[in-house]
Amino acid sequence: MLRSRIPLAGLVAIVIGLSAVPAEPPAAAARSDDAAKWVDSAYAALADLYHYLHSHPELSYHEIATAQRIAAELRKAGCDVTEEVGKTGVVGLLKNGAGPTVMIRTDLDALPVTEATGLPYASKATTKDDEGNTVGVMHACGHDVHMTCLVGVARFLAAHRDQWKGTAMFVGQPAEERGGGAQAMLKDGLFERFQKPDFALALHCDATMPTGHVGFTPGYILANVDSIDVTIRGRGGHGSTPNAAIDPIVIACKFVLDLQTTISREKSPTEPGVITVGSIHGGTKHNIIPDEVKLQITVRSYAEETRKLLLDSIENKAFAAAASARAPKPTVTVADHTPSTFNHVELTERLAGVARRVLGGDHVLNPPARMGGEDFSEYGRAGVPICMYWLGTVSPAKMEAAKKGAPLPSLHSSLYFPDPEPSIKLGVRTMSTLALELLNKPTKLRADSP
Repeated sequence: MLRSRIPLAGLVAIVIGLSAVPAEPPAAAARSDDAAKWVDSAYAALADLYHYLHSHPELSYHEIATAQRIAAELRKAGCDVTEEVGKTGVVGLLKNGAGPTVMIRTDLDALPVTEATGLPYASKATTKDDEGNTVGVMHACGHDVHMTCLVGVARFLAAHRDQWKGTAMFVGQPAEERGGGAQAMLKDGLFERFQKPDFALALHCDATMPTGHVGFTPGYILANVDSIDVTIRGRGGHGSTPNAAIDPIVIACKFVLDLQTTISREKSPTEPGVITVGSIHGGTKHNIIPDEVKLQITVRSYAEETRKLLLDSIENKAFAAAASARAPKPTVTVADHTPSTFNHVELTERLAGVARRVLGGDHVLNPPARMGGEDFSEYGRAGVPICMYWLGTVSPAKMEAAKKGAPLPSLHSSLYFPDPEPSIKLGVRTMSTLALELLNKPTKLRADSP
């Protein structure tokens, strides 16, 4: 679901500057070396899995074969696996004695996008969407990398039980792109039927960050995302006699312009917020005034107070625009909502410090928060300290071409694909190392979601 991008020129400027962390104990550094060596030897099998997942994508809530494959891979790694959690979700528990529980989450779903990468393992899949339309299907947001890394971490931890104690909880979540999969799993008893984790971790592919780099953002990392449906009603009539009608197109135009003052005059200029009208439909012919106009709006914010202000203002302005034309009251509906993702500050700073010691400071960036959305946020709202970090996926050749003006395909683009080997190797290495850090040194943290 992520659509925002970091300007290429800003990459150098965002080299992480978090507070200093005590030096890594020698044993922990050795564990990191183990992860790097292990993933080098294990990559061929992981690449086979990645190619399968990339070429067999499935849409949200339809991830049946994908979930079965992930479940099978987790069982092979020694996990106790439960399927069909939250419809198509998978939970795998790798238990290794008494100790903390660390949850590692991946998303399973793909997007209704027809792939145009030309890769030898490109998706050729098509399916019917929920509206009955035939659509192409593609992993255009990197979830195939996420799943491959999850399986890699499970294999690594299973092979290195002597290095940790506790429970690694692997969660394959459906429907991230629809923003409802996390809630579906929580409502199906994720934290009651299984263990409530002490920490929850996730990584996400970044379409602007070079391979070999990761990015940590303490606090807000992703936004509230609200999808708003508005129906402006009028009274239809002939275009030659507008006085005998109530024109909903004129009302809708006034409403769209009025919305701009919400951002420029009602919201604090220091508080981020976005209102975008992405779709407006009304009328059928040149000389017919229609009965109604339908609009679809996306609203982005971080703080809950800002979200409420924006939503209230949209409703107020819709009602006011209609009232000014003596039109019927509009309908304003929140169609979907994904809450903002807030990385636990202390946890994220701690893990960023571990990553700096493992990779070197030049390879760990501190990207700003973005206006994309992610329902990984739901686990933090359920009281678990969470951290999601960015995984660089852009090859050196593409980064060089971008410096000369060649655009980098964004997430959700039909042309986006990660550089698989360095992306997967670094994802497995970093996530394994961070999991070991928390399994071996499980400092209790208070939830700090806003």
